[in-house]
Formats: sequence, C-alpha cells, structure tokens
Amino acid sequence: MTTFAEVRTVPSHRWPALSVVLTAAFMDLVDGTIVSIVLPRIQSDLRAGFAAAQWILAGYSLTFALMLITGGRLGDVFGRKRIFLIGVAGFTLASVVCGAAGGPVVLIVARLLQGVMAALMVPQVFSIIMVMFEPENRAKPFALYGIVLSVANISGPLLGAVLAEYNVFGLHWRAIFYVNVPIGLFALLGAARYMPESRSEHPLKLDLPGIVLVGLASFALMFPLIQGREAGWPAWTFVMMATALPILGLFALSQRRGSSPLVPLSLFSAPSFVVGLIMLLVLFTGLASLFLVLNYGLQLGLGWSVIATALTGIGWPIGITMTSGIAQRFATTHGRFMIRAGLLVMTVGMVALIALMNVHGSDVSYPVIALPVLGMGLGMGLCVPILTNVIVADVPAGSAGAASGVLNAVLQLGTAAGIALVGTVFFSLAGGRGGESLYSAAPTTLWYNAAAFFVAALLASLLPRAARAPRGHARGA
Repeated sequence: MTTFAEVRTVPSHRWPALSVVLTAAFMDLVDGTIVSIVLPRIQSDLRAGFAAAQWILAGYSLTFALMLITGGRLGDVFGRKRIFLIGVAGFTLASVVCGAAGGPVVLIVARLLQGVMAALMVPQVFSIIMVMFEPENRAKPFALYGIVLSVANISGPLLGAVLAEYNVFGLHWRAIFYVNVPIGLFALLGAARYMPESRSEHPLKLDLPGIVLVGLASFALMFPLIQGREAGWPAWTFVMMATALPILGLFALSQRRGSSPLVPLSLFSAPSFVVGLIMLLVLFTGLASLFLVLNYGLQLGLGWSVIATALTGIGWPIGITMTSGIAQRFATTHGRFMIRAGLLVMTVGMVALIALMNVHGSDVSYPVIALPVLGMGLGMGLCVPILTNVIVADVPAGSAGAASGVLNAVLQLGTAAGIALVGTVFFSLAGGRGGESLYSAAPTTLWYNAAAFFVAALLASLLPRAARAPRGHARGA
C-alpha cells in the first residue's frame, strides 16, 4: 500500500509535527466512539427510525473502511501532507454539518462524509511518522501513539456523556460534533506550519475499477442488512445481498489482471493471513455492536442516564491497559496462545454478563454490568497489542504495508457489519417497542457477541505461534 523507498530529510520540527498527527488520530478515534453513547437521544430528537440510527453509527465505519486503502495511495501519489490537510479540513466541515443537522438524512450523509475524510486523514498518520523518524528512533513516537489510542478509547464515551448530560453551551448532543472544530483547526494550523511534505518515489496508480467494485459489493451487503427489518424483508433485500458475491468475484479478477491493484492478491498466499482476516472480521462484528445493545438497553430500556451508561464501559479500556504489558512480553514466544486465551476470557466475560442480566432483570445495577465488561477488557488486552503482528507473521516483509491496510479495512467493515447485523436482531426481538422490551431483548441478542468471540478464539488456533518484531501498530488492532 504505502512504500517508504524515498529520500528522507528529517524535519527540524518533528515533535510538534508528531503532536499534530496524533491530534488527528485522537479526533478520529473519539468520533468513532462518542456517538454510540448518545445515539438514543439523537434518535429521539430527530425522530429517526432504528434503521436510521444504525446508519448514523455504522455509516462512518463503512465509508472509512471503503476508502482506507485508497486514502493511503492518494498520499503516496499526491503528497501525504496535502492529503492529510484535505482530510482534516473535510472532517472538520463534516462535523459542523453533523452538529447542525435538522433531520436524520442530513446527519447520515454528513457521517458518511466524515468517514471518507477520516480515510484520507488517518493513513497519513502512520506514513508521516515513518517519514519523520529514523527506524532506530521510532519506539517513542509509536509508544505515544499507543497512549493516545488508549486515552481516546476511554474519553470518547465519557466525553459524549458529559457534553450531552450537562447540555454544554445549550447544544445538547450536538456538542459531540462541534467539539471537533477547535481540534480540527489546531491540526490544520499545526500541519501547515510544522509537517513536512513527502510522497513515494515510485507512486502507484489508483485502481479505480477496484475502488468501484469493492464499494458496490459492500453497499450491496450493508444496505439491505440495515434497511431490511423496517421494510419487512422483501425479496429485493435478499437479491441485493446475493449480488455481493459475483461483484466480489469481479473485484478479485480485476486485482489479478490489474498492473497496480488496490489489494495485491499475493498477500493471500499466506494461509495465516487469510485466517487472520476472517478472525478479525468475526471478532469485530461483536465489539462495537456490544455497546450499541448496552446503550439502548440501559438508556431507553431502563431509563439510565447517559453518564451512568457510559461509566459501565470504562472497565473495557482499563482492562486492556492492565493486561497489554503481559501480551507484549510474550508476543515473540507465545503470541498465538495469548490471543486465544484473551478471546476465551472475553467469551467467558460475555456469558457472565448475559447470565447476570437475566438473573437480575430490570433490577440490574451498575456493578453487575461493569464487572463483566472489565473482564472482557482484560481479555482484550491479551490480544490487542500483538494481534496484527501475529497475523502478518508469514507475510513477506515487502508486503507488510499493504497487509496492514487490508487488515484495517477488514476491521472497519467488521464493525459496520456487526452493528447492522446485531442491530437488526436486537430491534427485531424488541418488537419495535421501547421501555423494558429493549432491555429484555439485550441478553438474547448478546449471545451472538459471545459466539463471535468464541469462534474467533477457535480461528486463533490456526495463526502462527508467535509475532514478528513489532514494525508499528495498525489502527484498532
């Protein structure tokens, strides 16, 4: 995807430049998590249906995934600083439109645009770090990158809850989008002042047929999943989903014949990479959708406040922080074992959550939800720091950049597909009713999430035994 065979001049302001790109990474990750906590309020205020609510949440991840690899290629061809600036500016403007939206259609379109602009912005973060820092000096910036990711994951739901609950500046839920404006302006001014321009010495051409085909295939699958329940699952929904398979076949054919493919098919010669992609897809269908179900079940089902609901999820990043050091310590000797163990811990935590919700019913309390979520975070911490490196262990070194891009795209598609699939099951079980029917539907729906974690644990047994020495971190994995 991205090559670094280029003459590099070390910028004199590389640390201020690093703060700029990390700010952009923070803004993207916060925006990916901040919406879910206030989504019930957005839906109520805009009088949106459940399908529209799913699009508000999943649309961002979908367009981000579709454009992620293309965004990296654009940086190679036209300059990473230039594409970064376009992405940040577009993301900030789209955030303003989100905040000003008077109806669900405008908000959905703006969220889709946010995802596109994030896909221009985020790939440049990794590329620019690689350009600014020599290999022997990259440990510190990547460590800072990891800290920013952890802080963003913790602060997103809490920030959204505080802004909405305390009606900051009288903006209610709209403040979660307007908060991107000062952050975006800081990133724009800092990038213009401190960031060096760079591009690949031998830039790849854009694979326009590949971009179109993969976009059509994803849309053919996602649109009926999200709209099917409210439409009563007419015949066109199943026909549309079925067309995704031949479109994917045409995409594979175009990649084989193209001189500059969007996804080099040589990546798939490593069986562990193929297994890893399937594992990531399954795993991430169960992650974002978990908090979608909890947010609706607790807020609209039981009347919990936004703050109380947000605090039930804080154990997730805390758990990751507590066990990630263990995973890193044993990555090069027992990486596969750590991943499998972590996923099994997540499965047990999910089953415990389901059992406790069934036992306590509508009298469920904060600790009953928060403790199993903390347990799942502990399991995730055994996986997240090393997962990507284990999956790409058998991928040739020259293809590592492209492999990272494909992994991140699959991760985002899994997130979007999980929200669509689990959301359809959840709202169908609730029967379109509010109140306690939403909470009652939650434990049954969450069996899918438990199954996703368990299947991912089984697939982890087919991964290589250990990780390579870290080359950096893929977003979200």
